[in-house]
Amino acid sequence: MKKIIFFGFLLSVLSSYGQNQKKSIQAQLTPLAITIDGKLDETAWENVPIATDFIMLEPDNGKAIPHEKRTEVKVVYNNDAIYIGAMMYDNEPSKILKEISQRDNFGTADLFGVFINGFNDGQQDFMFYVSAADVQGDCIMTDANGEDYSWDAVWISKASLAENGWIVEMKIPYSALRFSAENKQTWGINFFREIKRERFKYTWNFVDRKIGTFTQQAGTLEGIENIKPPTRLFFMPYASYYLNASDGQKTYGTVKGGMDIKYGITDAFTIDAILVPDFGQTKYDDQILNLGPFEQQFNENRAFFTEGTDLFSKGNIFYSRRIGGAPSVDPSLNENEEITELPAAVNLVNALKLSGRTKDGLGIGILNAVTEKTFATIKDTISGETRRTVVEPLTNYNVLVLDQRFRKNSSVTFINTNVTRNGHFRDANVTGLAWDLNTKANTYSLFGNVKYSSINDSKDKNGVFSTVSFAETSGNYRYSVGTDFVSKDFDPNDLGINFYTNYYNIYGNANYRILNPTKCFNSFRIDYEMYAEFNNESGKVQDNKIAAEVNLSTVRNNYYGAGFTASLLESHDYYEPRAANRYVIIPRKIDFWGSISTNYNHKFALDLNPSLSIADERGRAAYGVDIGPRYRFSDKLLLTYTFSFLKRNNNKGFIDSFDDDDNENTVETIVFANRDVITYANTISGKYAINSAMTLNLAIRQYWSSAENKDILKLDSDGTLDPYPQYTENKNSSFYSWNADLSYSWWFAPGSQLSALYRNNASNFERIIHKDFKHNVTELLNNDALNHIFSISVKYFIDYNAVKNKVRKRA
Repeated sequence: MKKIIFFGFLLSVLSSYGQNQKKSIQAQLTPLAITIDGKLDETAWENVPIATDFIMLEPDNGKAIPHEKRTEVKVVYNNDAIYIGAMMYDNEPSKILKEISQRDNFGTADLFGVFINGFNDGQQDFMFYVSAADVQGDCIMTDANGEDYSWDAVWISKASLAENGWIVEMKIPYSALRFSAENKQTWGINFFREIKRERFKYTWNFVDRKIGTFTQQAGTLEGIENIKPPTRLFFMPYASYYLNASDGQKTYGTVKGGMDIKYGITDAFTIDAILVPDFGQTKYDDQILNLGPFEQQFNENRAFFTEGTDLFSKGNIFYSRRIGGAPSVDPSLNENEEITELPAAVNLVNALKLSGRTKDGLGIGILNAVTEKTFATIKDTISGETRRTVVEPLTNYNVLVLDQRFRKNSSVTFINTNVTRNGHFRDANVTGLAWDLNTKANTYSLFGNVKYSSINDSKDKNGVFSTVSFAETSGNYRYSVGTDFVSKDFDPNDLGINFYTNYYNIYGNANYRILNPTKCFNSFRIDYEMYAEFNNESGKVQDNKIAAEVNLSTVRNNYYGAGFTASLLESHDYYEPRAANRYVIIPRKIDFWGSISTNYNHKFALDLNPSLSIADERGRAAYGVDIGPRYRFSDKLLLTYTFSFLKRNNNKGFIDSFDDDDNENTVETIVFANRDVITYANTISGKYAINSAMTLNLAIRQYWSSAENKDILKLDSDGTLDPYPQYTENKNSSFYSWNADLSYSWWFAPGSQLSALYRNNASNFERIIHKDFKHNVTELLNNDALNHIFSISVKYFIDYNAVKNKVRKRA
């Protein structure tokens, strides 16, 4: 018995030792042609080393993959690309899930992936996925930012089903990767497989979930030597046609054309340029009734500003929607004047970015963009004369990032953003230093940054933002603590976005998670958080909370979550009054939320998210729910519907301010309202996949939100609110909108796409609230309100080397 125990212990130690050692695979040079057809029957794949013995990533981290579901991967290369051949065995091939979806959205389908780090520095992976439905996906992965699917590379793949599983064949050109110019390459590499029906995920090199890093637990790829990659020069010309129609405006068509250029200066650095940009087919923004003191923040949907921009996210001071956004200057009006034309956005003239990393780990990112001079038209209502005034001069935007990586898990980053406007208009500059330091064993982390803003305007101002946090990042139990300081005049908003200033805070988090499944749960995590924020000048509490939440998934792969957030002290809101050194007192409150998401593997699934907020003030509460049923009719057709409802009773908010003379002193009167705010939103999304390269997509959003003022209040100097019945102006708000997109997308060649889009949209803001829901929908669904756009766009990918070879053959 003792011998059995001893040998069992020895086997366990050896197994653990083997799992924590980096695996290595040899890539084999091939002079033979390979056709990417998902068959692996070419001679080039014979007698090639095999990567196998995959290990479970989740839910049962460290468990070996069953032999009947083994995975075998081969790697070969030539001067153009590396080739990946993978055989995913499955003893129940009829159960392989294979929903067809759009690129980067795998739906309910088995998955294979290869993760490549050309510098083998454990910092950034280029990830390439292929689903069992032959759908491609790619992203850039860092431990700090996670997976960024906005990055799209041009590569070739094919998946096919077999009698004993399924096969993937991939060709990844060197142009899709970054690596040093060494004659002998050593890359970080890992292979990934997900068996969707079981929700089991496996990797070739063991990734220990006890360690708070993913990218540093890859194996190595050896054998690539003396390659001579071709010139990395690509042209992507495009042509677009837009047909616009709306009430009161004659239908008109517009033709646009332009080009994107990608040029590899070296194997590690790339220049991306966009000439004559066209963003007409980007996703619409989900506008809301914004009653708060800050602008609504929108996601970036323009490919140029999302692809491969991980370097520019360092320090969190770059908000790309500033480029080509709304004009920065409000036109000044004389008496009897009104604005007759004010552009909603400034046109982008051109943009360029350079990014890459040296063999010593120095990442360099430069982004530059120019927007055109923009005018508003103003009319004299008495004389009828019009004039034009500049609301945005010719403007140059620039971002510079220098990011030095070291020890495969740490980095120090210098960031600078600069906005220069032609003439006497406002200029801005922000400089930052960020650090992400981790112990060698990836058990502890020290993270932080310091940023300095400088505004050159009629009144210059300078400000600073600093943050530092310390965290334990490994094991079942983890924690973090940190603090921020933000000065009153910190302002990065010309090329960044920041709302809260003039405070300091302290915060902490502690959490517990299971790393292997139990009889009931595949995953289980509890988080506890505390936060306290104070005004720099007065020392008053601006915000405070304690929060706890639990998130878990069952062995049936249903997901549940619940939590609460409690503010145990009154807070002083210095932002809602919209005036310097004024605040309104926010009562104590407690918020509850829940979340249910049933297994998406089933044809029918449901997402449910209720919430409740109760304030320490009579009648002041909020409650809401999001309900999202979804149904997968087949591997080609999927429909999802979401209904959202939120009601806030006795909400207190700013509605107006004006100067009032009181005993020869000018006092600003700030008017609030006690209001009920109700929001409804309905969204429908649908997908019909004709095949893995061709899809029809539907997106509809109907939104209505209203704020009905019940009592008018005056803000006192001590932050309290008193009745103010003498204010009689109607400041009710009702905003409703409609957006509908029906699109067709066809990737007819690698990197080349034809897309057609029909879009109609309408919106309206009123002071009169119509409580008839039908009215607020039908008022927008008529020809008087709707704007109609039909567009078709063709983008074609041209490889300089392919053109050069064709010319040589003809010669």
